[in-house]
Amino acid sequence: MKAIGYRTAGSIDRADALELIDLPRPVASGHDVLVEVEAISVNPVDSKVRQGVSPAPGEWKVLGWDAAGRVVEAGEMVTRLRPGDAVYYAGSIVRPGANSQFHLVDERIVGHKPTTLSSVEAAALPLTAITAWEMLFDRLDIRRSVPGAANAVVIVGGAGGVGSIAIQLIRALTDVTVVATASRQETRDWVMDLGAHHVVDHRNPIAEQVAALGLGAPAFVFSTTETDRHLDQIVELIAPQGRFGLIDDPKALHILPFKRKSISVHWELMFTRSIFQTPDMDRQGKLLNEVARLVDEGKVRTTLNQVLRPIDPANLKQAHSLIESGRSKGKIVLEGF
Repeated sequence: MKAIGYRTAGSIDRADALELIDLPRPVASGHDVLVEVEAISVNPVDSKVRQGVSPAPGEWKVLGWDAAGRVVEAGEMVTRLRPGDAVYYAGSIVRPGANSQFHLVDERIVGHKPTTLSSVEAAALPLTAITAWEMLFDRLDIRRSVPGAANAVVIVGGAGGVGSIAIQLIRALTDVTVVATASRQETRDWVMDLGAHHVVDHRNPIAEQVAALGLGAPAFVFSTTETDRHLDQIVELIAPQGRFGLIDDPKALHILPFKRKSISVHWELMFTRSIFQTPDMDRQGKLLNEVARLVDEGKVRTTLNQVLRPIDPANLKQAHSLIESGRSKGKIVLEGF
């Protein structure tokens, strides 16, 4: 089968950064289903792994943690899916990725694709939807109020992939006020169209802008990017006993200033459940089915922004470069081998 991989970690501008390769077609067993991949999406984790993680000598590293396609085989322990099912999922970071014609994935982290979306539209959703859902409802628990705080959440990086779906989930499932950060007119318009109540510019001090909205100190802050740059502002703006969550990888994170306000700090990695095979691992498949329901009811929409065809090294390199620029809006999806 065709796949795209690399043998040496490094920058995207190298000729061998991503190459077209031929690998054996996998066989489904146990809890795994074999999916014929129709579309893939690119996330910051793809470029981070490609830059810093090399496979064992002589082996290929295949990336890709967002996919949509059809089940073609099911292992003997599979109970929720069957061949022919249209699915979408984000996979596991400790297994080969979905940048291949066929891909093995544990059925417990797979959802039925929204019926109203194409595979291209659906592939934009899984990783960001799981990340946003787990942070908002499992970690920050934004449906539980903070005494004396404004029932509001500040999303740092509202126009990115995770921010884009987080705004929609909050609006669809809660009455929490959404304050999103965005700097360019294009991205400001994007987050407002997705449902943000207010937008502030993260190129300037955030705390002063949030205070000027007159909401009071927000109960929650969800930082999706450049957390180290904005940390002092977050400490200033968040309410006492508030809850703060982040998903990026700051080189250092000095959280001692949160102590005075008794702020709880929550880190989210959507791969945790699949890495450790946690007892509640199947919640991700159920979560994706719930997102599919919200999509089909018109309450959440795909965050797809750009489509590249076909799935080949040149287009995948372009997608990685766009992600690394830090100026992408929504999701980049590739379709068809």
